[in-house]
Amino acid sequence: MQIDVRHASHPEAVRDFDTETLRRHFLVETVFASGEIRLTYSHYDRMVIGGATPLGPGLTLTAPTAIGQETFLAERELGALNIGGAGRIIVDGTNYDLAKYDCLYVGKGAKDIRFESADAANPAKFYLVSTPAHQAHPTVLLTREKARHLTPGEAATANKRSIYQFIHPDVCQSCQLTLGFTMIEPGSVWNTMPAHTHDRRMEAYLYFDLEAEQRVFHFMGEPQQTRHMLVANEQAVISPPWSIHSGAGTKNYSFIWAMAGDNKSFTDMDHIAIADLR
Repeated sequence: MQIDVRHASHPEAVRDFDTETLRRHFLVETVFASGEIRLTYSHYDRMVIGGATPLGPGLTLTAPTAIGQETFLAERELGALNIGGAGRIIVDGTNYDLAKYDCLYVGKGAKDIRFESADAANPAKFYLVSTPAHQAHPTVLLTREKARHLTPGEAATANKRSIYQFIHPDVCQSCQLTLGFTMIEPGSVWNTMPAHTHDRRMEAYLYFDLEAEQRVFHFMGEPQQTRHMLVANEQAVISPPWSIHSGAGTKNYSFIWAMAGDNKSFTDMDHIAIADLR
């Protein structure tokens, strides 16, 4: 298991970042690696994101030094959303089978977490998000059918999409983690435009279901100091609380969003008019 630690950056410092520096601080270029667990620890709300791609033998989630505990979930909760082939997550001896687009919430205090693929030739790809937790909530398997489904946007503004809310107060209890994914409809390319910030929470995006030669222009930065990064399939972006987080693809795509901070209100956001962006 590998873990990379990312420190927080002041917005005034980010104004002077060149492309390479911006990507080094905020882009996670390799989330999934065959037969490995790879993690990135962000000091924004101490969120951990990563990927588990089990092949023949299963993979066990252990606690690296950055976690500071004997077990990974001693003081944390975990969301795992499968974007690959069929797989299984074993939590303290209980098996949970996940098809593509299924999600598992694992509560604080679970000790033994293992990941397996049903077929090594078509491995599961578990996208992992973990945040600090103050209370133990039950482990819950969440299929896409159980998610809260929203269909905002319209073709005229190229942002017609489906939102699936998994770890959300109306679906599954958590301490501070919220998680779901958005599928952009064919012919649309925009996510989260008009843009917003939410100073009370940070966010992370994983872009996926994007063809290898296509890219998403991910926009970030202060509303009057915007920057962009070119993001490929299965790459993730760390979004600070002071930053907008929006994207436009060269083709339609999907992305997993996850948030942590002072509340779990999906609609707690500070909207930015398009005309006010710079």
